[in-house]
Amino acid sequence: MARDIHSAEFVKSSTRLEQCPEPDLPEYAFIGRSNVGKSSLINMLTSRKGLAKISGTPGKTQHINHFVINQGKKGAWYLADLPGYGYAKVSKKDRRIFDNMIREYLKNRSNLMCALILLDSRHKPQKIDLEFMEWMGNNGIPFVMVFTKLDKLSSSEKAENLRQYQKEMLKTWESLPQIFHTSSSHIQGKDELIEFVDKTNEYWEGYEEE
Repeated sequence: MARDIHSAEFVKSSTRLEQCPEPDLPEYAFIGRSNVGKSSLINMLTSRKGLAKISGTPGKTQHINHFVINQGKKGAWYLADLPGYGYAKVSKKDRRIFDNMIREYLKNRSNLMCALILLDSRHKPQKIDLEFMEWMGNNGIPFVMVFTKLDKLSSSEKAENLRQYQKEMLKTWESLPQIFHTSSSHIQGKDELIEFVDKTNEYWEGYEEE
């Protein structure tokens, strides 16, 4: 049975890999295009409404924000909230800075267990998402696909959406990564994501069974 999230505390914001917390706990990175519902998902997952700031302005997250989950307990882990990619209204220079920061972190963060790539379930496969996931695969960085805003879709629309992703991704992939469907407003997908983290933590070198 998955461990519940009993506590979630902000640790620090970083703009460079070397500023991140010591890699002494397993870590999970949350990333997606701007306005994908990342803050809402983090708040839903941790049952903390104001943990991750929700803004009406896409591209608001400009640092790597670390939170420690269940600090001091067995199965504790870091949640890393990464800047969104693909937001056109920031300057090219800022986009390049964010892009370099994100890629350096993903390639070199030694305790990163998995990245959760958030995808807006209302949209058909977007080129920028497909290219980002292909880059992740080419660099051997483990990731799962997390569809957000599921409550906005009917069952048939959800099925068609998944079919479109399968069609596009299987052009270059042998199989799809693990997929999760979530709705922050309806608290959907929470237990499945927590269970996934809990099971993945078993591969962490310092993991101990209770």
